Amino acid sequence: MNINRDHISVMEKRFRTTFINSLPGYKCLQMLGTISPAGITNLALFNSVFHLGANPALLGMIFRPDGDDHDSLENIKKTGQYTLNNVLPEWFEQAHQTSARFPSGYSEFEPCGFKEFYIEGFKAPFVAQSSIQIALEMRELIDISINNTKMLIGEIVHVSMDDSILESDGYVDHLKAGTVTVAGLDSYFTTSHLARLAYAKFSQ
Repeated sequence: MNINRDHISVMEKRFRTTFINSLPGYKCLQMLGTISPAGITNLALFNSVFHLGANPALLGMIFRPDGDDHDSLENIKKTGQYTLNNVLPEWFEQAHQTSARFPSGYSEFEPCGFKEFYIEGFKAPFVAQSSIQIALEMRELIDISINNTKMLIGEIVHVSMDDSILESDGYVDHLKAGTVTVAGLDSYFTTSHLARLAYAKFSQ
């Protein structure tokens, strides 16, 4: 099968969305925790989080075009803080439910079975059930004109995890953490480990 740009452009909308989302394969899956200035929390599932740099420690993520019922980005713009929380196999179905279109100003935490967790001096809520919890502060918001999306760049300011998850060389072991991954928008996977390889060097 060969699919070109013309084929993609005439695909049925839902088919095209599923196809393009699943085409790159397994992706990072995170639950985004935010809070409004009025104290209303929000929890949303994202598969668009990516590493951007280690010094400073930056993560990027992509937001789709604004909607009337999307509170996550508005909360971040107003408070400057948010959390990313990994998904575990025991409750990935509950995590999926947070992607439903809840009314604006309505928290997904309790209806979807999640507990809020806070650290001193940080406003945004963590997911208490997650084994890796990351606190970030907004550093830049970039408009992407080609499809009206936005790229949020955040700096990591706090990380919570069990000592056993972090290896002596700084490697975060997501197999020990139980982290779930995703392909497309709705197909969830656990992982198996092949190997960690030595730093690649050119040799003749």
